[in-house]
Amino acid sequence: MSAFADISATGVSTGNRVTNAIAMASRRTGVDFSYLLGQAKIESSLNPTARATTSSATGLYQFIDQSWLAVIDKHGSEYGLGWASDSISQGSNGRYYVADPELRQQILDLRKHPETASVMAAEHAADNKAYLEQKLGREAEPVDLYLAHFLGVGGAAKFLSVHDRAPQASAASLFPSAARANRSIFYDRSGNARSFTDIRDRFASKLQKGFDSLGGDVQYASAALPDGAKTVQPADYVRIETQRLSEQVDVGIRPQPQTARLAYLMLATLGR
Repeated sequence: MSAFADISATGVSTGNRVTNAIAMASRRTGVDFSYLLGQAKIESSLNPTARATTSSATGLYQFIDQSWLAVIDKHGSEYGLGWASDSISQGSNGRYYVADPELRQQILDLRKHPETASVMAAEHAADNKAYLEQKLGREAEPVDLYLAHFLGVGGAAKFLSVHDRAPQASAASLFPSAARANRSIFYDRSGNARSFTDIRDRFASKLQKGFDSLGGDVQYASAALPDGAKTVQPADYVRIETQRLSEQVDVGIRPQPQTARLAYLMLATLGR
């Protein structure tokens, strides 16, 4: 059976939950599906519980703690996660924090939830896309979004601005810190500095390879939407999750669709 089999009648799928989650995020935000799928393949090999050994990066999109708290703070309330975003504060040093340690961990654990991780990654990419297009005066392509993921959106804007003016120039001199930390990206095997266009092309190839490695039968999944709907609403995330939880927990504590906070809190606890 294909890894991208149809979702079951109950809306729950084992083999394609990740793909459905990414499809939902793409439909909700308008961010390119192949980009989101390729990024997840590169970042985690589509493993929702992947954990980096050298940092706090966790989940499909390898969000570090601070980046996750930032995106939940900005977009969480749009997806029934107001209980999470309302508990996040930003200090004078710019860092995000949650006063309650247990609640903080529950919020961080949502990185391992495919639906939440995918839509937060998509919202983050959409924010980066808007920023880059405003700075560059042109449409941001999927590879440009990956550069924003790699360099930060400010760094990507700087990189792409020079790329568009002088594509054959050396990139290492403009990004010395990044070049030292990622030598194989900024230099070839002979030690020659790569050009802006070479680096961008290699990232584009990496994204495409990640997508292609999933097979030629990748299609938009049904995303468990009601009546074949083509769009995703915030309520769909809560509905799908409460339905999933109702099949996982004892009858006596099944959450109702309107109890979004309970559903996500239970999810975070169960996923730990």
